[in-house]
Amino acid sequence: MTATTYALIRVSTNKQKVKRQIIRMNELGIPKENIIIEKESGKSTGRVKYKNLIKRLKAGDILYIENADRLGRDYDSIIEQWHKLTIKKGVIIKVLDTPLLDTDGATGELMDKFMRNILLHVQAFQAENEWEKTKYRQAQGIAVAKASGKKLGRPKKPRTKKEIETIKQYLSREIGLDIALALMGMKKTAFYNLCRAVNEEQN
Repeated sequence: MTATTYALIRVSTNKQKVKRQIIRMNELGIPKENIIIEKESGKSTGRVKYKNLIKRLKAGDILYIENADRLGRDYDSIIEQWHKLTIKKGVIIKVLDTPLLDTDGATGELMDKFMRNILLHVQAFQAENEWEKTKYRQAQGIAVAKASGKKLGRPKKPRTKKEIETIKQYLSREIGLDIALALMGMKKTAFYNLCRAVNEEQN
């Protein structure tokens, strides 16, 4: 059976860029349809794209990743996914940033396996350690912002005169719901939420 080559690209948020990773995978000649781009935390329990990729992978297939932490964010998940792919499914993993981890070069000798396992566990430790540091820095930033009275989250969008007037007319029963929805171009749920917010702001 012919082996198929895949690539897994993962970033934790939509703000992070994947272009650099895509360029690296394109240079390897990996078909576009086999480059899986996942934009969510490695700790997410969802990871639909990754789970679908695992289902597609078969023994002898090659999976390119930039770093071991593409498989997960914490120590246990990285080790678990690595063993699941390489031992249980027989997939060949090639790590662009750490070629020594490439499983197609494994000799099977005890020293080779020992050194490879040490390197994998070190990278898994570094990944979780960095994740914990990031969470700590974020928590510190939020605490400092709150202490200084800074409001977090997206700023509220100012209400337009049309919104306020239409809602006032609706609440005073000058116009019906259908007319109000037509004037606002909104669905019921969104309109009711807006009515509640404006009513709270006005009182």
